[in-house]
Amino acid sequence: MMELLKPYILSFIPLFVAVDAIANIPIFLSLVGHDSKAHRNRVIRDTVITATGLAIVFMFIGTWIFSLLGITIPDFQIAGGILLFIIAARLLMPGMQKSLLTSAQDKDIGVVPLGTPLITGPAVLTTTLMMMNSFGVVPTLVAVILNMLFVWVTLAKADAIIKIMGPSGTRAFSKIMYILLAAIAVMMIRHGIMGAFFP
Repeated sequence: MMELLKPYILSFIPLFVAVDAIANIPIFLSLVGHDSKAHRNRVIRDTVITATGLAIVFMFIGTWIFSLLGITIPDFQIAGGILLFIIAARLLMPGMQKSLLTSAQDKDIGVVPLGTPLITGPAVLTTTLMMMNSFGVVPTLVAVILNMLFVWVTLAKADAIIKIMGPSGTRAFSKIMYILLAAIAVMMIRHGIMGAFFP
């Protein structure tokens, strides 16, 4: 049973780290904190649909694009790992996520910036392709859907979660997630180098 679940678990965890739903709760509340429940629900729906759709579409066309361009898996592992590491390092700096909100329009916040780039950004897109190449389509698709369901729940229960964890707890959780993301990036680079130079 454990062997059967292993690819699903190993696909879910890196995506969970990359999505980092908990870290986006304060941003979500800052954008819709004083809005009606109906509007908040509409924003959550737009966020999850945008994030899920973008991740799934990229999961299927990303490999085709790379094949068309002649990019190999080790190439992508090295480039994707470097990109993930840079993203993780930048997100560890104070105020980097808030800078993504400067161009947000109230009517579209579920699409931009919440759906993308905060939920499904470069880190999620890169990780999704990596997981599909490592574990296959079905485990990755299940991992994407489960993570997006978790996003839905966390945003719907954002007020309760922020009361339990507090702003400091949320920030601390985010920092841990970014450090894990950086570690995953280093692992991807290492695998890419081994695949490219020591096949």
